[in-house]
Amino acid sequence: MTKFLGPIAGFGVTFSTMFKKSNTEFYPEEKVPTAARYHGRHQLNRYADGLEKCIGCELCAWACPADAIYVEGADNTDEERFSPGERYGQVYQINYLRCIGCGLCIEACPTRALTMTNEYEMADDNRAGLIYEKDRLLAPLESGMVESPHPMAPGTTAEDYYRGTVTGGAAAAAQDESEVEDTAGDRP
Repeated sequence: MTKFLGPIAGFGVTFSTMFKKSNTEFYPEEKVPTAARYHGRHQLNRYADGLEKCIGCELCAWACPADAIYVEGADNTDEERFSPGERYGQVYQINYLRCIGCGLCIEACPTRALTMTNEYEMADDNRAGLIYEKDRLLAPLESGMVESPHPMAPGTTAEDYYRGTVTGGAAAAAQDESEVEDTAGDRP
């Protein structure tokens, strides 16, 4: 008797949902906000003055189980400073054909340079378009930020950046100071 009632119970669930009003989503026109901690597209963050947080340590690449991240570090110089430390990520790529969105790369980053945004629209019609380079991953410049490379804010050290005590106005002052030095060197 139970063999006979099993399929009827299953059909009962199907039959009861046939008369419920369907919930249609109008996705491209009306986007529903994602959850606050949704794991979407990656973003390379900047300090308040515009220097990059990535130090090129490659820990994110080591932590990635899908081998979707490629990082090539390089040394900062006094003429070209991209991050406050000794090194910066010269080449940074994330292959979204391989990325599984697990977030292990975020946990591995010692400077919180890599985070995940709520952006999820990353479809493309070619494979090369889904390999994001550093220029597409860097956070946009906000007010008070100066595009790197530029010197660290005057009177600060790398530790000040890591503690978060450097503000955006310090970068503008450092940029103005370096431009004055450059023009002063041009005079006879």
